[in-house]
Amino acid sequence: MKYPIFLKPIFKERIWGGTALRDQFNYNIPSDTTGECWAISAHPNGSSVVESGKFNGKLLSELWDKHPELFGYYKSEHFPLLVKILDANENLSIQVHPNDAFAKANEKDECGKTECWYIIDCDEEAEIVLGHNANTKEQFVSMIKNGHWDKLLQRIKIKPGDFFYIPSGTLHALCKGALVLEIQQSADTTYRIYDYNRRDKEGNLRELHIEKAIKVTTIPHMEKRREPALCNTNKSMITTFVEGEYFTVYKWDIFSRLEMIQDCHFMLMSVIDGNGTLCIQNVKYPIQKGQHFILPNGTGNFVIEGAVQLIVSHP
Repeated sequence: MKYPIFLKPIFKERIWGGTALRDQFNYNIPSDTTGECWAISAHPNGSSVVESGKFNGKLLSELWDKHPELFGYYKSEHFPLLVKILDANENLSIQVHPNDAFAKANEKDECGKTECWYIIDCDEEAEIVLGHNANTKEQFVSMIKNGHWDKLLQRIKIKPGDFFYIPSGTLHALCKGALVLEIQQSADTTYRIYDYNRRDKEGNLRELHIEKAIKVTTIPHMEKRREPALCNTNKSMITTFVEGEYFTVYKWDIFSRLEMIQDCHFMLMSVIDGNGTLCIQNVKYPIQKGQHFILPNGTGNFVIEGAVQLIVSHP
C-alpha cells in the first residue's frame, strides 16, 4: 500500500515579504517579513520534512536519494521540482533565470529555472512584470544603462485565478500585493537586473547581476500565454494550465467528489482552499487549506471528497 507523503513547509524571510502566509494559511511564520513558503522542496537551500507516517521526520531529499521507488525511479539526479507560495508585500526585483545549459556552465550544481505562477489572491490594482519591449540586444542594453524602465518593461494587470508560464530567459517580477503559488524547476538561481535601489540588513545595496542577465534574457521577448483546457462535471472541474518540458500543472476544483488514478511517476499537491478527505484503498486522510503532499508512485486509484481546491503538478 502507498501512503500520501505530507510535508512541513519551510519559510524564508525576504526584504519584500509580509504576513499573508500567516493571514491566509495560518502558518507559523518567523516574522512579519516572510516572503516565501517552500512547500515541496528537496533543494539544498531548504528541504521539506515529512510530518507523518512511516517517514516522519525524514527530509524529502533523503527520500529522493534512498527510496527512489517512491518516485518511480524517475531519471534525475535531483528532485526535479520546487513548489512555493510567495507573499509579495512589496515589489520583487526585476529578474531573469538562466536555462539549463547556462546554469550548468556558470552555477555550481544548478539546473536552469523555468517556472509558472498561479495567482491565489491579489490587490485590486496588482500587476506583474512579464517581458520587455526591446527588439535587439543593443536596444535592451541601452534601455538598462539609461534607466528607461518604464519603456523597457511589460506590465500586466492580474486577478485571482490567473496563471502565467515563465520560461527561463523571461524578464519578470511579482509586484506589490500578490499572493502566488509558484511551481518551478528545483533551482535557486536568480539574476537581478533592477532592485529599486534597496539595501540589505547591513545597509549595502543588494547585488545586481546585469551582465549575466543580459546574456540569458530572450530578445525579443517571446509571448508564452497558453489557453487552459477544461474538463467539467457536476462534481468537479479540472483545469490543465500547462503541459510543458519540465512540468504539467492542473487546478482541481472539487465541488463534492473527484475520482482519479495516479498514473505518473509521482504527483505534487497543494491545497489552496477548502477542506476535504483523500481516500486511498479505503484509508481516509483529512486535507485542508495550506497542506502540501506527494502521492508516490503506484498510488493507483484515489478519491477526494469535499469542497476543496488543489494545484497539482508532476514532472
